[in-house]
Amino acid sequence: MSNKVIVNLATGLEDAERVTVAFLVALGAAERGQPVRMFLTKEAVRLALKDGATGIACDGCPPIPGLAERFAKAGGLFQVCPICFEARKLDTVDLVENSQVAGTVPLFEWLDGEAGTVFSY
Repeated sequence: MSNKVIVNLATGLEDAERVTVAFLVALGAAERGQPVRMFLTKEAVRLALKDGATGIACDGCPPIPGLAERFAKAGGLFQVCPICFEARKLDTVDLVENSQVAGTVPLFEWLDGEAGTVFSY
């Protein structure tokens, strides 16, 4: 059984609470040593940009920049959908260090035939 975790996130800062929850789930696994990838699609691809993870979702919610920093420190990786990234005419030089533009085939190659735990937001 695999301990790999995929957090699929299609929502960006237009729904900051959903982003916060996705980060918290990813952190729950990453900070206990599980390999985690956040597969970012649609507007969520902007979270992998420098200064892209910003704001606070709600009163009492942790700041999104701090969650992104913790995710990177715990070894989490943003896997950014190339179609969504290119459709928004974004530039790879603006990506944070713990990110890569890669589609679903590399995601399945990372799983290497093992079952993974998937959360989708």
